[in-house]
Amino acid sequence: MFVIWLLLVTGYMAESLPEKPKRSALNQLTRMLLRKYDCGVRPVCNWTTSTTVYVDFILQSVLDVDSKTQSITTSIWYRQIWTDEFLVWDPDEFDGINDISLSSDAIWIPDIVVKEFVDEGRSPPIPYVYVNSSGCVKNYRPMQVVLACNLDMYAFPFDKQNCSLTFRSWLHSVREIDLAVWRSAQAIANDQKEFMNDGEWELLSIPSRYWRQRRNDGDYAHVSFNVLIRRRPVSYVVGLLIPSVFLMIVDVTSFYLPIDSGTRIGFKISTLLGYTLFRVNLMDELPTTAMTTPLIGVFFAVCMALLMLSLIKSILVVKLLHHSEKEVREMSVSACLLDQYRLAESTSASDRTLEHLQESESMDFVKKMRCSCGKNHISYLFLIWYADMDLEMDLESPASLQENPSGLEWLLKELVSLRLAFSQEEVESSAQAEWLALCSKLDRFLFRLYLIVLVAYAGTLLLFWARWSFA
Repeated sequence: MFVIWLLLVTGYMAESLPEKPKRSALNQLTRMLLRKYDCGVRPVCNWTTSTTVYVDFILQSVLDVDSKTQSITTSIWYRQIWTDEFLVWDPDEFDGINDISLSSDAIWIPDIVVKEFVDEGRSPPIPYVYVNSSGCVKNYRPMQVVLACNLDMYAFPFDKQNCSLTFRSWLHSVREIDLAVWRSAQAIANDQKEFMNDGEWELLSIPSRYWRQRRNDGDYAHVSFNVLIRRRPVSYVVGLLIPSVFLMIVDVTSFYLPIDSGTRIGFKISTLLGYTLFRVNLMDELPTTAMTTPLIGVFFAVCMALLMLSLIKSILVVKLLHHSEKEVREMSVSACLLDQYRLAESTSASDRTLEHLQESESMDFVKKMRCSCGKNHISYLFLIWYADMDLEMDLESPASLQENPSGLEWLLKELVSLRLAFSQEEVESSAQAEWLALCSKLDRFLFRLYLIVLVAYAGTLLLFWARWSFA
């Protein structure tokens, strides 16, 4: 009786319990594939068969180019495709399932690395791979990588860079893992649809090639992609070159200021100071390398040197302008030659008058005034003229001179002194005007020489940059 009651209770409880669900076809397929799978063994049935891994990537953007560390930061879509002989099934046995996703930690993954890899950026983790029924495994993932690259900044901001991404197996030789390019080389080189073309860099092409490197223990397969990019120079031309050119034009126009105005040197010093501040504020915009100096750095250095040369030239001209006549004759050979040529024309006319003055009664006074005038030929000619007038007065009225010789002699001396003072002032102003004209000629000559150097230098730079920008 007790046994019958126990059987009834057990049957009732079995009917009241929910039915245990069946495993889904996807679950069964996953358990079947990974039940005896060893992720540490290369997935081939015959160990002498090499596993061919197809690699491919799409460049999305160039995030940063660091000339100091010689590195480039890029964002790419990286793809690996290979065949796993242990992940094969019949889709008809599992409700027609052809593709499934598996954890990347549960299956074998090839040890393909980038040879130029320096640091891994902010790459989102993708923990799954996609597998189809024939055993083809697809490992797609976005990557932000920092690559070592030999950057050539000499032509900045019209530079082009060629950076390589070389994929290779870290441990396995060609006998175990071989590499191949998934798409054709032409398709990869011309693929720019995913590239963000609105930034600083323009993608030219991505040529690819396959090659092997021989080592002691065997050959190792390599697949390299050369990323050819070109910088867009518009922002640097507007922000660096054009302001520098404007400052140089302002310096050139400052040569039209009068050399005796006293404002040219102050204006040039202000221009040089402004250029120095402009150069210091834009130091961070220029690339710096330990091996070579960019041409734009040479351009700024030469521009500053030309500004200093312009300032030194103006200081020299102003210094010559404010020298006295005696100091100018001593320091300037050209001025002495011009002065000697000017004196030679008036020497013949003055010698005849001097012979006549030696016989006059006022010759002693003339000699004294001649000693006081020195070698100033214009003052000397005025003195001769005044002495000639004095001689005529003495010949016309000898009686009056004898009656009051002291008063008349004093009056004549005062008149001669007064007229000599006026003549000396005229001579000084005439000499200053002549020396100003000579300094102006020297200033124009130096300005033309400076302009020739500046135009030749600017033309050379424009020729180089034009060739680089259109190459």
